[in-house]
Amino acid sequence: MKKELEERVKRAVDNFMQGYGCCQSVVAAFADLYGLDDQMAKRIGAGFGGGVGRMRMMCGAVSGIVVLVGLDCGQTEGDDREGKSACYKVVQDLLAKSKEQNGSLICAEILGLKGHEKAQSSYVASERTAEYYKSRPCAAKVESAARIFAEYLEAKEA
Repeated sequence: MKKELEERVKRAVDNFMQGYGCCQSVVAAFADLYGLDDQMAKRIGAGFGGGVGRMRMMCGAVSGIVVLVGLDCGQTEGDDREGKSACYKVVQDLLAKSKEQNGSLICAEILGLKGHEKAQSSYVASERTAEYYKSRPCAAKVESAARIFAEYLEAKEA
C-alpha cells in the first residue's frame, strides 16, 4: 500500500488513541480528500460512537467506512437510482470485507457484550483509561476499517 495511505491508517488509530470515537477516527483520517476539515469530519462522525450513540449497534469504525463511501461516490441527484446502486454496492463490498476480518459488524458482538438491551442502557461515554484501551479491540477495528477504505482507494487508482 502506498505510504500516504499507510499514514492515513496510522492517523485513524492515533485519533482513536487520543480519545476520539471509532467513526470519528476513521472519517477524519481521510476527510481532507473530500474537502472536509478535521473538525467537521469529527463532528460528522461523533454520533456514531459506541455503535451509534452508544447503543452498541453497527460498529463505529464500520460506520466510518459508510460515511467515507458516501463522500467518495454517493449520488447527489435524488432520482439517480444507478448512482445509489453503485454506492450501495461499494458499501456492501467493503462491509463484507470488514465482517470477514472482524467476525461481525455489530459493536456489541465485537465487544462480546451479552444482553444487548443492557448495553444500550447508558448514553454516558466510557472513561478512556489504560485499562479501557487494554480491554477493547476498538483500535484494531479502527485500523481494519481504515485499511479497508485505503485499499479501496488504492484499487480505484489502479
